[in-house]
Amino acid sequence: MTNKKQKTLINLKKAASSLLKIIEMIKSDEYCINIMQQNLAVIGLLRSAHEMLMENHLNTCFKKAMSTRNERKKQEMIEEILLVTKLFNK
Repeated sequence: MTNKKQKTLINLKKAASSLLKIIEMIKSDEYCINIMQQNLAVIGLLRSAHEMLMENHLNTCFKKAMSTRNERKKQEMIEEILLVTKLFNK
């Protein structure tokens, strides 16, 4: 496993742990602002993990597809990237 993938996994595990903490905070009726701050921290971790996944994809799968002569495969890869980018920006 690459160093990038390990860092991505760490972020995802931190986000999962923080989500459990947020659930407990809500159950305990903690102050809303504290919950929202934790929620924003999770969003930051997930965005960071997404960026790392995208970078890895571009440097591996996408680069490989773009180096082939298969124009259909190239177009599919471009469409996938555009779709994921649109979903990320919603």
